[in-house]
Amino acid sequence: MKKIALLAALLPLAVLPAHAEPTGGFANGGWSAQYGKLDGHNRLTLNYETAPLWHTGLGGTRLELVGELGASYWWASNALPGYAKNMWQLNAIPMFRWWPTERLYVEAGIGATLVSEKRFHDKDISSTFQFGDHIGAGFKISNNTRLGVRVSHFSNGGLKGKNQGLNQLQLNFAMSF
Repeated sequence: MKKIALLAALLPLAVLPAHAEPTGGFANGGWSAQYGKLDGHNRLTLNYETAPLWHTGLGGTRLELVGELGASYWWASNALPGYAKNMWQLNAIPMFRWWPTERLYVEAGIGATLVSEKRFHDKDISSTFQFGDHIGAGFKISNNTRLGVRVSHFSNGGLKGKNQGLNQLQLNFAMSF
């Protein structure tokens, strides 16, 4: 029943007219750099951001879907015995970005990530496959630059063994091509 209600709530978005040219985001895609820190570990990410894969107007606002493909390097100043102090991560995240004005946005997305370690810093995440959940907000500085903040959670979603997960609070800088 919940799935039917969600589908019914999202169905009107499919019939809204799409605009020919995005006004809030990057029409041709771009790149972003993120720095995150929380719970004693750090993360540096470089992402390729696609041009909007889908976008539509919503009563004077805009909603768009973009893809983020990236690589991250995680590090901690110390780690428990048997736990890695460093690891790599690859991600593919579809991000919905809502622009209530031409300059301000709110974003959210869930996607797949692969990490190089199953035990990092002080967390046992049990698998190299993880889901990445993201929510953030920011503003457009100029037509080709954005600055934002994002909260991210990475976990295996209970697919295998322990699921302690990793959390990050990040600063995000993006630039269009």
